[in-house]
Amino acid sequence: MGKAFVSDALVFFGATGDLAYKQIFPALQALVMRQRLSIPIIGVAKAGWGLEQLRERARQSIQAHGGYDAEDFGRLCQLLRYVDGDYRDPNTFARVRQELGGASRPLHYLAIPPSLFGTVVEGLARASCLKQARVVVEKPFGRDLASARALNETLHRFLPESAIFRIDHFLGKEPVQNLLFFRFANVFLEPIWNRQNVRGVQVTLAEKFGVQGRGAFYEEVGALRDVLQNHLLQIVGLLTMDAPFCLDPENLRDEKARIFKAMRSLEPGGVVRGQFRGYRQERGVSPTSQVETFAAVRMFIDSWRWADVPFFIRTGKCLPTDVTEVFVELHHPPRPIFEESAMASPNSVRFRLGPDVRISIGARAKRPGGLMLGDDVDLVAIQRAAGVMKPYERLLGDAMHGDVSLFARQESVEEAWRVVDPVAGNVTPLYEYEPGTWGPSEADALIAPYGAWRPVRSPSGGVEAPRDTHPEEAPAVH
Repeated sequence: MGKAFVSDALVFFGATGDLAYKQIFPALQALVMRQRLSIPIIGVAKAGWGLEQLRERARQSIQAHGGYDAEDFGRLCQLLRYVDGDYRDPNTFARVRQELGGASRPLHYLAIPPSLFGTVVEGLARASCLKQARVVVEKPFGRDLASARALNETLHRFLPESAIFRIDHFLGKEPVQNLLFFRFANVFLEPIWNRQNVRGVQVTLAEKFGVQGRGAFYEEVGALRDVLQNHLLQIVGLLTMDAPFCLDPENLRDEKARIFKAMRSLEPGGVVRGQFRGYRQERGVSPTSQVETFAAVRMFIDSWRWADVPFFIRTGKCLPTDVTEVFVELHHPPRPIFEESAMASPNSVRFRLGPDVRISIGARAKRPGGLMLGDDVDLVAIQRAAGVMKPYERLLGDAMHGDVSLFARQESVEEAWRVVDPVAGNVTPLYEYEPGTWGPSEADALIAPYGAWRPVRSPSGGVEAPRDTHPEEAPAVH
């Protein structure tokens, strides 16, 4: 199927759900505002609603999440349609076909649980709604390698790979795209971006909040499946992939697939899982839960460029701050010249990906005075607020235009699960940590042979300690 055409209708399943309320309606409003959306929008759900109730839900959503403009909202309302029905009822899809009217190149967006993907896609196929169609599916793309393969097989019964858009909103964020752009738009990084110069890499995604009333959902995933397998491995991929020979979307995805295939599967000895104190009291959480709310891993990439360079990745809830950051530490100079050299910090490159954007080079500069002593300084290349375009606005717009650059391909998804599969579940011990700390002290032991987790920069530019000190090791959670 060709990719040049623009979709002439948008059908989104799960129109009355939480994702639609928090993300989809504000994104649709923004697309209308930027004059990038003027096609019919057909919401589908089983809620006993009518069109006016859907419009009111859209109004509440946009007012709650910003961007409401009466004129633009009026234009959005004119585009909205609604089909209420059960996804297992063929009549539901017959009515979708009817609402599509003369549209022949629809984009179907499945903001529904993965367990319903097969049912909905089959219903669309039987109602002749898939010819020249594209389908967007939400993560999680399975919960392990076997289920990811089964999900892909189900989708491929009705759709070619080129028509499947696996959406990971993280890839639509401006700072994440800037990581890719900064690497390949500048020549000075390439000579040092390899095992000869890079001593180690750290990737941190810290969240200050907990599970926010979604305990039942979190019990099904945990930090490894919810964040590390997709968001953070995607960051590692962008950080380590070779340059595509041109910006064609498939060339970009080819290079990402190659680096994913080179990632070594995780081993239990390179994983630390933690659970914040109080998680088991959350609604929907088992009182004996073994689900991790924190994960730290050590991984390697078996490529010529990155062989033997350790990658340390950590993520968790109820940590001291909200931040997403990449820290690339370089080797020390080959031999010391100044007396202080043994104590000096090595050079580094830091990519702050959220909540603001910051790219800086860590270096040493001479301290004023007669002695040859230095201070660590940051050479800030860029520091600004995150972009105004929200991820779903960008990704839905790309999907309607057939641009697959920011969407995951089948092989990359399956390779990411291959990396995580050996340690998913209760394969390793679970350690308790206090809310507001940087997780269990065992995470420090994981990185200790290579140094320490780096401090993160606060939005004000100050430095936060990488973790609270623990006078004794955190107890295992039984």
